[in-house]
Amino acid sequence: MSQRKLSRQQRRRIEKTQGERARRAQQREAADTSDAAYGDEEPGRVVAHFGRHLEVEDSHGQRYRCHLRANLEPLVTGDHVSWRRGSDGSGVVEARLPRRSTLARPDARGRLRDVAANIDRILIVLAVEPEPHPFLIDRYLVAAEATGITPALVLNKLDLLGDDHPLHALAHRYRTLGYAVIGATTRREEGLTALAEVLLDVTAVFVGQSGVGKSSLIDALLPDAELRIGELSLDSRKGRHTTTTARLYHFREGKGALIDSPGIRDFGLGHLDEREIEAGFVEFRPYLGHCRFRDCHHRREPGCAILAAVENGDIAAERLESFRHIVDEVQAG
Repeated sequence: MSQRKLSRQQRRRIEKTQGERARRAQQREAADTSDAAYGDEEPGRVVAHFGRHLEVEDSHGQRYRCHLRANLEPLVTGDHVSWRRGSDGSGVVEARLPRRSTLARPDARGRLRDVAANIDRILIVLAVEPEPHPFLIDRYLVAAEATGITPALVLNKLDLLGDDHPLHALAHRYRTLGYAVIGATTRREEGLTALAEVLLDVTAVFVGQSGVGKSSLIDALLPDAELRIGELSLDSRKGRHTTTTARLYHFREGKGALIDSPGIRDFGLGHLDEREIEAGFVEFRPYLGHCRFRDCHHRREPGCAILAAVENGDIAAERLESFRHIVDEVQAG
């Protein structure tokens, strides 16, 4: 169906409306920045985001509530920015500096939304409760591989794990794929030593099902952060979301940082196509491009290199099933 042409009067009305919106935006910017004299531009990092205001940290670790210049591209916690300091203790952000990585998740409408930037490691937290689902772990890993952020698994609440618990076998599966698996518990002395070592000199973010202890781990690693810790929901055994705003915290020694992001039950993969999803399964990579058919979907096609690798035991059947499940879910929209 062809689009309806606008009359001259309608075009003038639209142009007038757009002009009025631009004028109001300029007025808001002037109001935001006219109350103080601002100094020269300097580098900083966004440590929290509150609508049109940001909390920016300078090179000495001091934090300032800053306004945003009008028409500035979207900013998230972890962004490096150029900003100017105000004489009244406030500031104004002038520009966003280039990102090296971005973490995104779907909003309420299913649209992918950036939630944190410049992350070096994604720590996928597992625990005895709620019961870990390999499919969900694989989603996190595919998302991490697609962004280029190094993932690792954190096996939390080790004090609740017996020697023969199935979670040990699940962790072993991912170790054999080359992923780091770090044990952790807040209930034992030295229970966080291995995790703290992994976090040195990097910016990391915790993800995983609600209730696995993400905020509890951060609270133990950063006792000054005063994070709110949620209790596991007894009816659903899934846990409640507790964190509402992504925020960046530093270790006391100044080595490394954590971004505490909202509880993430799901991870946005809708922007990936089938070829990008298969590349997110690291053990598939040696076999990609060796199937008989270039558009092989690794299901029942003859001459499929992935299927042959599964038969030979080089690829776990569960991982192939995860791949198919993710592809079907994404294609179903």
